Amino acid sequence: MQDSIPPLKSLRYFACAARHLSLSKAADELNVTHSAISHQIKALEEALGVKLFRRQGRGLRLTEAGQTYWPQVQDAFDRLADASLKLLRRRTAGPLTVTCMPSFAARWLVPHLGSFRARHPDIDVRIAADERIVDFARDDVDVAIRHGLGKWPGVSAERLLAENHFPVCSPKLLEGADPIREPSDLFKHTLLRDYDWRGNFWAEWFKAAGVDEADLKHALSFNNSALMLQAAIAGLGVALTQQILVADDLIAGRLIKPFDLTIETEYAYWLVMPPPYRERPKVAVFRDWIIEEVTGEKPGPAPAATERNIAPAVSVPTRRSGSRGA
Repeated sequence: MQDSIPPLKSLRYFACAARHLSLSKAADELNVTHSAISHQIKALEEALGVKLFRRQGRGLRLTEAGQTYWPQVQDAFDRLADASLKLLRRRTAGPLTVTCMPSFAARWLVPHLGSFRARHPDIDVRIAADERIVDFARDDVDVAIRHGLGKWPGVSAERLLAENHFPVCSPKLLEGADPIREPSDLFKHTLLRDYDWRGNFWAEWFKAAGVDEADLKHALSFNNSALMLQAAIAGLGVALTQQILVADDLIAGRLIKPFDLTIETEYAYWLVMPPPYRERPKVAVFRDWIIEEVTGEKPGPAPAATERNIAPAVSVPTRRSGSRGA
């Protein structure tokens, strides 16, 4: 079917000449020579096997075939122009759709979103909190916040914050029948964990604390960090978590750090998008805001795309497809 479509250039020149019924006026509008218009129309007539114009004095008139063909060609160009305009408007305006893991949305993004709204009240923000794989070519998504190694093909991944782990608990667990005084005291309480973790971070933390045996047989596990932390606030046990997810709870006193020991992993939080999306004004201001909000520093220019992050694929996996999501 597509093999029957003549060259776009010839169609454009034909539509312009048909609108003016003049090769000279068409040449002026398109900023080309009179002969260029004539050559393209001749090539189009030869490709279609029909005459589209006849000379009429110093001007032109459409043949019967031309009269039938021109409105349809012009309508096709109008549709192309309308589609392009809609795409341009979506690029520069419209809602900003951000996807991230539910735990990050509940524990960090939503509590901090007020400052972005105050700074940019004209931007309609849509938060998509789910664990689906993000396919930027298919999904109506502008930017993703993901947790992993940052090695996703087809996208630009800008590091926001390194992952770290430390225990937190309700203040009431420091007192009572089994007060927490040293790391081994944690075994007297339920250890809370995220069972989607790729590694045994509790075991790593105990090893760093000098405790050889990490008995996790009685751990309480969740597939959502926000639920795990709510359990910790309720006093159900001690959770191993990250600073970015509990900063507000620590400040408010809902949770406390019984020990200062923190372990870092190879994972981090990343701001993810196809490289061209960085040119969208709404994406650019969101990038600047979240970097400043997370780091407390003014952001520099976005890093240049590398061979790694401009591969053909454009999907960002979550934790269940080979890398932890956020």
